[in-house]
Amino acid sequence: MSDTKWVAMGYIKGAFGIKGWVKVAASTEYADSLLDYADWRLVKDNKTLIVSPSEGQLHNGELQVKLTGIDDRDKAHALRGYTIEVSRDQFADTEEDEYYWADLIGMSVTNRQEEVLGKVSKLMETGAHDVLVVDGQYGQKLIPFVAQFIDRVDVENRTITVDWGSDY
Repeated sequence: MSDTKWVAMGYIKGAFGIKGWVKVAASTEYADSLLDYADWRLVKDNKTLIVSPSEGQLHNGELQVKLTGIDDRDKAHALRGYTIEVSRDQFADTEEDEYYWADLIGMSVTNRQEEVLGKVSKLMETGAHDVLVVDGQYGQKLIPFVAQFIDRVDVENRTITVDWGSDY
């Protein structure tokens, strides 16, 4: 597992109820999609635990999860603040021109004039579309992740070519 790429997918907000359930803040498009993964790695303060969700439900937009082996409120509460990571190997294959945000982070962004604008530091969801946050020598750029501005995403070479000026 040392070569495994782990991707942060949310964190544990706290305990729910008395039977060991936890409340989860998911950073996925659909909160309950975290239940699709058989194993989670929980990380906090140089501590790592591997856990498995056994049950889960959405209640008022909040994901509530029962983890195998966590059977009381005290054990659930002790997990508060742990980051939930999932092995990249567990992700489903993407369709053509579809990408996981985690795969775009760190990619180099170059425009049509072959100016390196920087690297993708994160993505934002605006409601209308996703936006690449690119940090580089020209400052921070917010580039809409839409076909109008994205010419090419080269996953193998970890580069994105955009129709975006360095002075925008």
